[in-house]
Amino acid sequence: MKNVFFLLVLFFVIQIVSAQTSERFVNDNSYSPSSVDVKPKFPGGIEKFYQFIRENYKISNSKELLARKIFVNFVIEKDGKLTNIKVLRDLGFDTGKEAVRVLLLSPKWIPAELNGKKVRCSYTLPIEIKS
Repeated sequence: MKNVFFLLVLFFVIQIVSAQTSERFVNDNSYSPSSVDVKPKFPGGIEKFYQFIRENYKISNSKELLARKIFVNFVIEKDGKLTNIKVLRDLGFDTGKEAVRVLLLSPKWIPAELNGKKVRCSYTLPIEIKS
């Protein structure tokens, strides 16, 4: 009887721990911004990041792109470099391809921290395209 009780308790503890772990990780063993102590930051803040995007993004000449958003996801590595760049919503006309090109040019970010250690962090952002 004690063994069955012990196994049941052990089973529930494992379930709780694995559920908490899966919420913290998104993919590729990177953390979500909500689960880290210090969120990753672009040097100078998010406005400087969007300024960097505006200065480097080459807009297609298509009139269909009046003012719309594409969404990108990437991992900020422990050294601040951007990797695993994925376009989540593309407008066509190579807008996603151009977003990836510009993100690969990005200066290093200040990485996320958890318990005083730098960690990989997944980040999703909209990028507004204005013709």
